[in-house]
Amino acid sequence: METTMGGKQKTAKVVKVQNKAPAPVQLTAEQLIREAKERGLETVAQPPKRKITDKEELEEYKLKQRKYFEDMIRKNRTSLQSWLRYAQFEDKMKEWQRARSVYERALDVSFKSIPLWLKYAEMEMKNEQVNHARNIWDRAVTILPRANQLWYKYVYMEEMLRNVANCRQVFERWMAWEPDVQAWNSYINFELRFKEIERARSIYEKFVDVHPEIKNWIKYARFEERFNFTSKSREVYERAVVFYGDEMMKPELFVAFARYEERQKEYERARGIYKYAIEKISKEQAEELLKGYTVFEKRFGNRHGIENVIVSKRKLQYENEVTENPHNYDAWFDFLRLSEEEGDVTATRELYERAIAAVPPVEEKRHWRRYIYLWIYYAVFEELTMKDMERTRDVYKICLDVIPHKKFTFAKIWIMFAKFELRQKHVDQARKILGVSIGKCPKDKLFKTYIEVELELREFDRCRKLYEKFIELAPYNCNTWCRFAELESMLGDTPRARGIYEIAVGQDRLDMPEMLWKAYIDFEKEQEEFDNVRLLYKRLLEKTQHIKVWLSYAAFEACLQGQEALERTRKVYQKANYSLKDQDSKNERMCLLRSWKELEEKSGTSESLSHVEKQMPKQVKKRRKATTEDGTDAGWEEYVDYIFPEDEESQPTLKLLSMAKQWNAADEDSSSSDDSSDDDDEES
Repeated sequence: METTMGGKQKTAKVVKVQNKAPAPVQLTAEQLIREAKERGLETVAQPPKRKITDKEELEEYKLKQRKYFEDMIRKNRTSLQSWLRYAQFEDKMKEWQRARSVYERALDVSFKSIPLWLKYAEMEMKNEQVNHARNIWDRAVTILPRANQLWYKYVYMEEMLRNVANCRQVFERWMAWEPDVQAWNSYINFELRFKEIERARSIYEKFVDVHPEIKNWIKYARFEERFNFTSKSREVYERAVVFYGDEMMKPELFVAFARYEERQKEYERARGIYKYAIEKISKEQAEELLKGYTVFEKRFGNRHGIENVIVSKRKLQYENEVTENPHNYDAWFDFLRLSEEEGDVTATRELYERAIAAVPPVEEKRHWRRYIYLWIYYAVFEELTMKDMERTRDVYKICLDVIPHKKFTFAKIWIMFAKFELRQKHVDQARKILGVSIGKCPKDKLFKTYIEVELELREFDRCRKLYEKFIELAPYNCNTWCRFAELESMLGDTPRARGIYEIAVGQDRLDMPEMLWKAYIDFEKEQEEFDNVRLLYKRLLEKTQHIKVWLSYAAFEACLQGQEALERTRKVYQKANYSLKDQDSKNERMCLLRSWKELEEKSGTSESLSHVEKQMPKQVKKRRKATTEDGTDAGWEEYVDYIFPEDEESQPTLKLLSMAKQWNAADEDSSSSDDSSDDDDEES
């Protein structure tokens, strides 16, 4: 921008490019880089070496260089490199006072620069100015006490000078600032190089107070062991255990302690250390400890010790499983069984309390089926192992309070609680428990158990009341009707038992009516009321025409002795045959005729047997189309069909078919006889 006479700015003219065509020779970026590199490889002539021949020329050279360095410092006073080059120049010229002056001026500018202090002190040491160097080190560590490099250089100088007292004094000043672990180790190694065992021990004492990490305690103990101070080494381990206490225990300390005892061949001590640590340390941190204990027992232990180690490992495994998933009840069962085998009663009870606290989150019975066994095992443990009946009773009560009875219940808990009270001879309490259970959840199993208890106590009136209550709640349960009637029959009250059966068979809906009718019939058979039995069979046949009923009726009549009984049996078979014939039940009818035939073969005459045989059907193989479950065609299959004599008369095609079969059989017989006669003629 240019300015005119009037003060206005004038824009400069831009030169326009006349020729915008590309150059004939194009240069790439690669060519430019290669050319620059080639030019860099060209050797540049070194400046000529200057030879100073007299003192005046030397003074002139010094003056020139000092002026140069002073100018550089004046331009950038904080440039550490400029100060160091200036001081090194003066040192090279053996102008040590000037060099010191330069270093002092530099320290005024940057006293926190550790390299500056190091160069300053190294210059004095190189020129064998020990007191000057010591003075510099003192100033440095006073100003920068946290700079470990300065302390290391200081003590190194004193040790190289064999000034042990001063070196120790420097170390003591350093340790007062509580430096890191490496500084303490350097001090200890310094004392050990001069065979000062007691001093090294005192340093270790201060060391573990300042840095009470486990590895430092172990290092202290190994120091004592290395110099054969066995009792002191054990004392260090014991102090470390006391220092950390039960809350801050670490497995590394106990492993090192136990291995120390192994090296001293104190195997019982080592075993005790391992066991104590496993009991005190949390299960999450005990993996390394268990591994070391396993190796120890395999080397020095017996079978019992190895088994204890395996048990400890399994306990750790189960602990991890139940911690990850508190509702893993299978893991709880294994854990509890292992704890019971160990015999630690207090630990087992605590474990049971932890297990039963893991209540399923959902009130669905399928989630509670495994959980409820924790309560059962707990109650059994308290009763059989601990013999604590009050605690057992409390376990049952708390368990019943936990179960949501409005949604579901567990009959086994009520029954076990009641039987427990019976074992304690508290009959009234057991009755109360069973009564409450029936009132809250009237299940079949509870009624049956309550009735069995009253039967054993010979309280038959109570049994009757329970059966009546049971029947009111479940009138369709045939098993209950049968048991009620059996009870009355056992007590000798036959009319009452018969009345119960009558009421039962008169119910509109029954779950197993065949069982009820069979029980009623068997009851009348036991009472030898055969007329009642026949009436029952007739009443049953009015309800169903099943083949089993007919066969049972026939078998009953056949069991009675005499010709009249045989005639009645034949009449039953005839009625059954007609009934099944009307129903077109061929297979059932075939079974009936076979049973009838067996009866005639055993007790009948030839005429009655032939009469039955005439009614026997013929077996015919037929084919029919087969289909699969999804309705697709599966080809043809063969089956056996029964053709009765009356079927042949009603169907003329069947008669023609039988005549054709007879003609075919006769033709085959004649052809076989002709063939035999021809063979005889040829032989003759």
